[in-house]
Amino acid sequence: MMGLYYYYYGYLQALQLLAWTLPSMTFASFTDETLERAAKSEGYCSRILRAQGTRREGYNEFSLRVEGDPEFYKPGNSYRVTLSAATPAYFRGFTLIALKEGKEGDKEEDHAGTFQIIDEEETQFMSNCPVAVTESTPRRRTRIQVFWTAPPLGTGCVILKASIVQKRIIYFQDEGSLTKRLCEQDSTLDGVTEKPILDCCACGTAKYRLTFYGNWSEKTHPKDYPRRANHWSAIIGGSHSKNYVLWEYGGYASEGVKQVAELGSPVKMEEEIRQQSDEVLTVIKAKAQWPAWQPLNVRAAPSAEFSVDRTRHLMSFLTMLGPSPDWNVGLSAEDLCTKECGWVQKVIQDLIPWDAGTDSGVTYESPNKPTVPQEKIRPLTSLDHPQSPFYDPEGGSIKSVARVVIERIARKGEQCNIVPDNVDDIVADLAAEASEDEDDTPETCIYSNWSPWSACSSSTCEKGKRMRQRMLKAQLDLSVPCPETQDFQPCMGPGCSDEDGSTCMMSEWITWSPCSVSCGMGMRSRERYVKQFPDDGSMCKVPTEETEKCIVNEECSPSSCLVTEWGEWDECSASCGMGMKKRHRMIKMTPADGSMCKAEVTEAEKCMMPECHTIPCMLSPWSEWSDCSVTCGKGMRTRQRMLKSAAELGDCNEELEQVEKCMLPECPTDCELTEWSQWSECNKSCGKGHMIRTRMIEMEPQFGGAPCPETVQRKKCRIRKCLRNPSIEKRRWKEPREKRRSELVKEDVDGEQFPGCKMKPWTAWSECSKLCGGGIQERFMTVKKRFKSTQITSCKDKKELRACNVHPC
Repeated sequence: MMGLYYYYYGYLQALQLLAWTLPSMTFASFTDETLERAAKSEGYCSRILRAQGTRREGYNEFSLRVEGDPEFYKPGNSYRVTLSAATPAYFRGFTLIALKEGKEGDKEEDHAGTFQIIDEEETQFMSNCPVAVTESTPRRRTRIQVFWTAPPLGTGCVILKASIVQKRIIYFQDEGSLTKRLCEQDSTLDGVTEKPILDCCACGTAKYRLTFYGNWSEKTHPKDYPRRANHWSAIIGGSHSKNYVLWEYGGYASEGVKQVAELGSPVKMEEEIRQQSDEVLTVIKAKAQWPAWQPLNVRAAPSAEFSVDRTRHLMSFLTMLGPSPDWNVGLSAEDLCTKECGWVQKVIQDLIPWDAGTDSGVTYESPNKPTVPQEKIRPLTSLDHPQSPFYDPEGGSIKSVARVVIERIARKGEQCNIVPDNVDDIVADLAAEASEDEDDTPETCIYSNWSPWSACSSSTCEKGKRMRQRMLKAQLDLSVPCPETQDFQPCMGPGCSDEDGSTCMMSEWITWSPCSVSCGMGMRSRERYVKQFPDDGSMCKVPTEETEKCIVNEECSPSSCLVTEWGEWDECSASCGMGMKKRHRMIKMTPADGSMCKAEVTEAEKCMMPECHTIPCMLSPWSEWSDCSVTCGKGMRTRQRMLKSAAELGDCNEELEQVEKCMLPECPTDCELTEWSQWSECNKSCGKGHMIRTRMIEMEPQFGGAPCPETVQRKKCRIRKCLRNPSIEKRRWKEPREKRRSELVKEDVDGEQFPGCKMKPWTAWSECSKLCGGGIQERFMTVKKRFKSTQITSCKDKKELRACNVHPC
């Protein structure tokens, strides 16, 4: 049977393409005559086998699956496609193709999107039908994988179809497990960011690189294109959790988003992101682009790297399209976690501009006109306003102005998804792990000493890498693998240290603004902001803005040509020692008199990197950081390293200990109160009464500290027994009951009676001495009449106190 299979294998490509022309059929019983007819057929992807066969049911052990099981595709995005067989089934050959819905596949325009080979030993493009993927070698297999990049906007629904070849049988299903239907997702659907965002189940972390390609130019968007000062602002964003939203369709722009949208300034936006430190893993930043478009061979596309983890698996960013009222592009809450508990391999997204809802201009250079009240963020459409540069009376879609590519470059930590990596994934992961400080070299591997570290690949304060090498001299045990012979470590250029002696920490400088003039001498500026103020509360005296002169197009005559400002310098051509660096600019407008433009567009100069092989000694890896010196609040921690071979390499001035601040949860603070006040006077002049004393709350308990005890205390007091006047008592018994009753009523009106004196009524209570924290009120009773037989000490003014406003401040 195997010999028969190989006899037919030369015709398998024709066999496999039968899938999309004879749907829902299972084929057997092929003849040489049939194969010969198939080989002679003509047309695009039309070498199809017309064979006899009968329909067979129940072959569901084969399945075609798109990673994440989406129902819709995003134009330009890449998806991992898997063709698999359930145990114990297998297949020897296959064909995979993507067609526009309703098309037969016999024309080039019938096919949708493009496939990308992952493993060349398993898969290849079909020789007589380059849009289809087939096997590389005829052998038993249970799974293959490829990437499929979705077609551009406006394609509509797509049918992914697969056929399986097993011995002399082809299995194919038009509506089953070997067919997948995906429809185009409308990026402006309801104008609202997709909800809900699911929890992420991935393990470890993943590192991505964002690359931004601006294709907004006079050629692609000719209507009213601003020839001067067109640019993309600095990119700002972050990887974050679903509890934080940088911006979203249907939401309102924050002050930070507003400043990016209207002014192109990322300073406030970065401050807002860093204030959400618990919800943000990485702040994403990339430089501005002046002008908005340049060929990639003149200026590299801006890029930035960022990381994600299980809780912070979303990515958002934005950049201003300038000049404009408040138009931007970006992504909102892009989820990089898959349903299979893994990390997305690649995202490619075409971007259309959106309106921040803060300015009411309709053209690129409309005057500032604030939108009051502020409106919600929404995508621009081609029917917004007849004066809009994107206006289309037929209401067509806006042509994308940019493309963003987000590609996974490394993973770290134990991964829990079962999808195997391609070769690029494995290399990227190994490169990330190679920078670890652990020295786990087996004793059976004999190496030379490490070479000195190379100079840093970055000559600026941007992060770079440095490398060292060693040679494998002998491998005593071939069963024990030996580690890599290269070692990488992150670094920055000379004079760029993360640790600054100043207590006033500043951000990096934001990119220079454009020159204030387009011809002659002008001014430009740049700014930065305070990341951390001094611990003593003093103000930062470090300047936050710089200005300098700039010259653009020195000659302003009709015979001179207008050029852009110089771009950033390229990296030095040498990683150490002497090298060269270049910078470029572009011609914006040729001379008005028709003469040749003599302006230089490339400039080069020498650059000096640190001396090669200047590291004087070998050091052990840094130890783990010690525990924080405190159990709560702010403290310090340290780490050390040791000299490994100082005797061979001479003196070593490298630091052997590092100290840094550490912050643990805030310490519990107990409730604090004032001392007790003096006891008040007894509220009775005779008999049983009470006295009070109070205290106030100076500090409420915080972070689980002890609660506040009572703030008012009361105790009994008894001065003496109340005595009755005998003469008064005797007279009262002799008086008629009615007269005695009238006198009691009169006494109630005039005031209270005390032995030997008559008192005025109590005054009203005074206002509380404090609004909160425990105060005191007073009232008084004064003597109205003192009888001659009464002692002075027994008839005097009275005073009462009571507590008030005892609630905490």
